Amino acid sequence: MKRFFSFWASMLILSANVIAQDYSYEKVDTTKVYEVETIEIVTTYAKRTTPVAQDNLSKESIIRSSYGTDLPSALALTPSLIATNETGVGIGATSIRLRGTDATRINVTINGVAMNNPDSHSMYWYDTPDLISSVGSVQVQRGAGVSTNGAGAFGGAVSMTTDALSPEFRGSASLSYGSYNTNKQGVHISSGLLRDHWVVDARLTHIGSDGYIERGSTDLKSYMAQVGYYGDSTKIKLLSFGGSAKTYLTYNGVSRADMEKYGRRYHDSGQYTDKDGNIAYYDDQTDNYLQFNNQLVINYNFNQRWSLNATLFYTYGYGYYNQYRDDEEMAEYLNLGRSGEADLIRHKIMENHLGGVNMAANYRTRNIDLVAGGSWSGYTCPHWGTISWVDGVDNVAGRWYDNDVKKQDANAFVRADWIVLRGGFDNSLHLFGDMQYRYVHYKAWGTNDNAIQQVDGSYKMQPIDVDKEYNFLNPRFGISYIAHNHNIFASVAVAHREPTRSDFTDRYMFATDDSYPEPERLTDFEAGYTYISPRVTLGVNLYYMLYHNQLVATGMVNDGDDALNTNVDKSYRRGVEIMASWRVAKWLTFSGNVTLSQNRIENYVDEMKNSPTYSQNLGTMTISYSPSVVGSLSADLHHKGWSLMWHTQYVGKQYFTNNEIEALSLDAYCVTNLDLGYLYTREDGKSVRIGVAVNNLFSTLYESNGYGYSYMWDGVRYDEAFYFPQAPINVLANMTINF
Repeated sequence: MKRFFSFWASMLILSANVIAQDYSYEKVDTTKVYEVETIEIVTTYAKRTTPVAQDNLSKESIIRSSYGTDLPSALALTPSLIATNETGVGIGATSIRLRGTDATRINVTINGVAMNNPDSHSMYWYDTPDLISSVGSVQVQRGAGVSTNGAGAFGGAVSMTTDALSPEFRGSASLSYGSYNTNKQGVHISSGLLRDHWVVDARLTHIGSDGYIERGSTDLKSYMAQVGYYGDSTKIKLLSFGGSAKTYLTYNGVSRADMEKYGRRYHDSGQYTDKDGNIAYYDDQTDNYLQFNNQLVINYNFNQRWSLNATLFYTYGYGYYNQYRDDEEMAEYLNLGRSGEADLIRHKIMENHLGGVNMAANYRTRNIDLVAGGSWSGYTCPHWGTISWVDGVDNVAGRWYDNDVKKQDANAFVRADWIVLRGGFDNSLHLFGDMQYRYVHYKAWGTNDNAIQQVDGSYKMQPIDVDKEYNFLNPRFGISYIAHNHNIFASVAVAHREPTRSDFTDRYMFATDDSYPEPERLTDFEAGYTYISPRVTLGVNLYYMLYHNQLVATGMVNDGDDALNTNVDKSYRRGVEIMASWRVAKWLTFSGNVTLSQNRIENYVDEMKNSPTYSQNLGTMTISYSPSVVGSLSADLHHKGWSLMWHTQYVGKQYFTNNEIEALSLDAYCVTNLDLGYLYTREDGKSVRIGVAVNNLFSTLYESNGYGYSYMWDGVRYDEAFYFPQAPINVLANMTINF
């Protein structure tokens, strides 16, 4: 408590200096307008006229979510999107689902560069800590979206750009502190325009939390550095961002029985029995990751019609798990050369290298907007494991598994928005076409970290031998009509997506044969209507997403928390998304959205690996992790510097598997968050904001995620389910000083 009061006392002293100090400065000439043009990335963003279901996050909502929580918390304000978190406080291992599809099928880009890991296809938000503080714009596209870089978008895409560089000298300092020792310290400074062409910008941040879940600690350090050059025709931005992350491993969740016995905060990762028979925990049961993202973005305007943009990028990542394993069978670690059970500490290590280039040319006239471009990237990632300690064994050496990955990903596309009819009062009819060719070559070899017992009782490390090439053609066509306040569109798109590393390497854990997974195909039909006026905004989207060979979650996960997926021949997602916003007064706005959907697999066959004789056709079943109802309500009140944001989200029931077993399901939940703030702004633009976020206002006891599976033992079927409980009411206070 003393630490808490001393923290805020120092902040109040600092803010008082900003507010009250008598500065000697030259007043800003308000008749002059200074602007540094934003460097455009046209390849991944949809325009208003693009026939795609889309939402753009306001800068205010991005800033409001940047006090400590991860970016998924802000994304959850958009329709059909759910944010999940393992530590219970929105920091650390966070993820998103969109229209029921998981993070591996949601394409995430920043400045047009794909951020999804090429191997797992997931976006690990804590690998780029505090990215939200450096983001200038965020667009969420639902469905197949437009041509993008990286793995295909099967649920949607999140396109981001880094913040525009300031033409004037400015800076900020931000401090946050709240429940469960959640804290953030950040500092940002920008040089302003130097010699009429140059801007230098930098940010440093630390985010930490003990987490709601026991030992669910998070320690994130991040940086962002940018240098911008602005000429008459040429704009260049060189930027580097990333940082280090250390998070306690909480991915195993907790069962209902253990929650009742030990409490909702309990989990057993790192748990072991010491020599005296007491329960103890390994304090370094952690995921450690270091990542540097580097980009060189170039825009060149030939004339008013032609422009070119290119991005060179290179990302380096190095990470490892530290894991204490209690009573492990030593025969499963071939480098130990012995059998019997023993406690041990193992390390699972990986090193990522991703480099490539994106290019696009843009041609604009009064009636046509044409974009053509492409990208290429190369990725390598060795994986290996070592053991640092085995109880009772000296001189442990060697690797217990060792494998490597190489991947090439290339695409070429052409996209056109053609105004075929233009009338008065802002009336126009648009035809849209988008054709993308994508080539993928994925190769993995070596031995995996799974020890497979042979017929004679010995163990052999699972071999990896994958060499696959894919050629995908992804067309998109649509039509949109804009008449002043009204916008109506319809579109059809085809998208393909290759399997993930886990889909290849972990298939043996549940499959009844030795076949490889198939790539997925999506045919996405969309139609929408939007009405926009100064006070009222209304929108409705209809979608019908038909899948062939969709990889759906079985509910099981592997040893690294990656979902185990299986192909299903025919499946679909269809639904309606309804959005509304009402500006009651200048100081009060109500908004809401709801998604009603059906997510089904046709002729689903339920099988279990450890029971090869068990096979049952269950007919049409609900796709795992696909709630039929997702909705939210918001109220935004602001007056003379005061602000209040109320957000309530409801998420319907979800099944962990595709056989609709009640014991393997996640209950529906409704949670409310409240954000209060006061902003004091001086005439010279300097400001201080003090705010507090109250999360889970009504202390709802809920779990945002989980997993489960079934198995047969002595002819009896057992269902196992594990959950990720979220914190009851918790607060996060913030003070931000802008100078």
